[in-house]
Amino acid sequence: MQSGPQRPPEPRLRIRIVFGEDEMMGPGKADLLDRIDRCGSIAAAGRDMGMSYKRAWELIGTLNAMFRAPVVESTRGGPGGGGAVLTDLGHEVLAEYRAFEAEAAAGGAGRLAALTGMLRDIPGEK
Repeated sequence: MQSGPQRPPEPRLRIRIVFGEDEMMGPGKADLLDRIDRCGSIAAAGRDMGMSYKRAWELIGTLNAMFRAPVVESTRGGPGGGGAVLTDLGHEVLAEYRAFEAEAAAGGAGRLAALTGMLRDIPGEK
């Protein structure tokens, strides 16, 4: 039995906002911010996403440089361990991005349904 590409259960949008050549906000960075907020650590958030520690730090560095103030503040590790928190601006950035995603999904639902109706049938699924 061949295993080909599988579609997600429901079509979804993945929004990437490009502010400049190296300044973007997309689902990966938003998910990383969500996990930092939940885990209290950049390293733990990266692990939770299957991302290297270095890559997680690079993404946070990019985000912190993009906005007028840092979106994540971190404390160094040590005997008590380090940590990271979203700043007030970080919470605002994440909330605005998530609201943008929701509005885009709602606004494009009809078009998405039309495109979905044009998809080729997948044996055993339609």
